[in-house]
Amino acid sequence: NAIEGASESPYSHCGILVRKGDRWFVLEAIGPVRETPLAKWINQSRDRHYDVFRLGAKHAGHIPNFIKAARKYMGRPYDIRYRMDDEKIYCSELIFKGYRDATGEQLGKLVKFGDLKWVRHTPVILAIEGSIPLNRIMITPRHLSEANQLEKVFSSKEKIRKKR
Repeated sequence: NAIEGASESPYSHCGILVRKGDRWFVLEAIGPVRETPLAKWINQSRDRHYDVFRLGAKHAGHIPNFIKAARKYMGRPYDIRYRMDDEKIYCSELIFKGYRDATGEQLGKLVKFGDLKWVRHTPVILAIEGSIPLNRIMITPRHLSEANQLEKVFSSKEKIRKKR
């Protein structure tokens, strides 16, 4: 996956884990923004590997408004060009904007495309974009996962589980 390689990350996709009654879903941008049943989401992941990050205790009070704000993007088409506009949405942008809209705060570090390791992905980028968008500002799954508001609480590979 180009986003993994360019950002030197183990993450190619991300979403927001939400509970509806006694069922779990992942609010994600993968086609139109939608809620995918958690079991289906896990089965679609590479090697069924996933990590779970949670807002730390200091930020946990934002969760209801964060989910509500992210749901405002439901139905928006997927943004294959990774632009930070509201017309189309990509996975880490959904999380970034949902949190920002709910709190006014940034979640993760915005990066410039030209600062990523994009060169070996040039054919894919040119096919999608037509040119190399070196100055495009974006949020990647990796840079989102490194947000100081988040803590990793579970990893299917590492078999870690943290309780609050």
